[in-house]
Amino acid sequence: MAVKLGISLIAWQNDDLPELTAAFTTEGAMEDAGRIGYQGVERGRRMPADTEGLRAYLDRYGVVLCGGWCSGNLMVNDLATEQDAIRQQVEQFAALNAPCIVYAECSNTIQGDIHRPVNQRPKLSRDEVMGYGAKLSELAKWSADQGCVLSYHHHMGAMVQDAEDIDWLMEGSTEDLTLLYDTGHLHFAGADPLAVLDKWGHRVHHVHFKDVRQPVLDWVRAEDRSFLDGVAAGVYSVPGDPEGCIDFQAITDRLKAMDYDGWIVVEAEQDPAKAPPFEYSKMGYDHIRTIAAASGLEIAP
Repeated sequence: MAVKLGISLIAWQNDDLPELTAAFTTEGAMEDAGRIGYQGVERGRRMPADTEGLRAYLDRYGVVLCGGWCSGNLMVNDLATEQDAIRQQVEQFAALNAPCIVYAECSNTIQGDIHRPVNQRPKLSRDEVMGYGAKLSELAKWSADQGCVLSYHHHMGAMVQDAEDIDWLMEGSTEDLTLLYDTGHLHFAGADPLAVLDKWGHRVHHVHFKDVRQPVLDWVRAEDRSFLDGVAAGVYSVPGDPEGCIDFQAITDRLKAMDYDGWIVVEAEQDPAKAPPFEYSKMGYDHIRTIAAASGLEIAP
């Protein structure tokens, strides 16, 4: 059983704050990711849209597709409408043997609004989230039947953000729905990443490793700032950054103990003027290899 190491290109190509990364290209990001040693990349908006074009593009840089974001609207759509909305991405990811589609509800999120404090995010009741989970289970089963696992991404500014929301979503859904486990979003939300992994590790199908700079997070909370304010100020970083506060060794130990054999994806949106993407992405890669070896967690060649 071995994990694979992937990366999101968001450090080079930030879709939410494109002005931060205007000086960087997707091609340069792909070259950097391959040169560092990452085995896969998550899909970015600036990659080829057609499946064969995307396949050739990935092959050119020696990486595979290890997931990708999907903006869900199941809260406002019926099941058939949502299936039609995401069908092309699901079919493409299945054709390219991606491990999952990274699904998050975006019909009511404030994550992309730099003028809305993150504490104004939608907070639903237990019954509402569990009802959504039951509906989402049907979508997840349909997606799996098409050949692509659906992994739900809890996210700051969204209706599924903290440990309580995750509990309700998992309790209200079937095991057709898997969980994307994101260390940085959990810490930002005030959750204990280890406790969430201990409780829901059997539902975790995909992992994002990102660290948090606690002083920046404290500023976001004290000044009532938006999620994007936090990103621009450097709330997130990569594993191995001495400014980070998350114990990735303990998390990697847990992943080994639960025989996790999926992808670990570095995803840390930062200002490249302050955190050069190649340097920080290599820092994350090297740190994960070090802690994986200490945990006895094998990394696939």
